[in-house]
This record gives sequence, structure tokens and C-alpha cells, in this order.
Amino acid sequence: MFKAVWARMAALVGRARAARRDAGMVTSEYAMGIVAAVAFAVVLYKVVTSGEVSAELQGIVKRALDGGA
Repeated sequence: MFKAVWARMAALVGRARAARRDAGMVTSEYAMGIVAAVAFAVVLYKVVTSGEVSAELQGIVKRALDGGA
């Protein structure tokens, strides 16, 4: 009985250690995530500052500030 319990505990500890090793991202994954986020932000900035979208956003803000007048 003692050997079975010991083997079971060893297996649980081994799995816990293996899970901890793969728990987070490595530096290269963080770098790729940051590059992707910056690229998305640049594309979004270009879209929002384009003429058509900017005019539409200004119209929305103007209508909202006018209220019901």
C-alpha cells in the first residue's frame, strides 16, 4: 500500500513540475505579440485618420453634441 501511495504522489509531483515549466510565454513570444499589437495599432490609426472615416467621426460627435436641437 505504501508503495502505491508513494508512486501516486511521485506522479502528481512530476505532472505539477511539468506544468510549471510550460506555464508562461518566452521572451520571443512576448516580442512577437508586441510587434503584432503595434502593427494592428498602426493600421487602426491609419484607418481612423483617413478622410472618410475622420469626417464620419466628426459628424457623429457633432450630432451627439447638438443633442436634440
